[in-house]
Amino acid sequence: MAKNTRNFSDIDLTFIANPVTGDLSKKYDENAVKQSIKNLVMTRNYERPFNSSIGSQIYNVLFEPISNITPNLVKQIIQNTINTFEPRAKLIDISVLLTPDSNSLYVTIVFAIINTVTPITMSLTLERTR
Repeated sequence: MAKNTRNFSDIDLTFIANPVTGDLSKKYDENAVKQSIKNLVMTRNYERPFNSSIGSQIYNVLFEPISNITPNLVKQIIQNTINTFEPRAKLIDISVLLTPDSNSLYVTIVFAIINTVTPITMSLTLERTR
């Protein structure tokens, strides 16, 4: 079993200051990668200045009528986004549950951090905001 020899860290996007040092808090390893994946999936293309390619087309699917191909399309979009923009994660599985009554999608993403074998599961609820 390979051991993760790297420590990944990102700024915690809640922007809560450390009570002792006053610095911004950080997220490490699993939580940092989870935050990154969520941000990538929830970011639209052209939303980030100076780097318009970062993001996903997921919101385009949310405004389309829900059909039998919607789960496969959502899986493909999320898979492409993670494989392209998040080198720290090795994707294992994506499952999509349609909830047409609330116009939302419940997505479960299972991945492993590179150089580890422990699967990490995260869930997202995607819904239209307009």
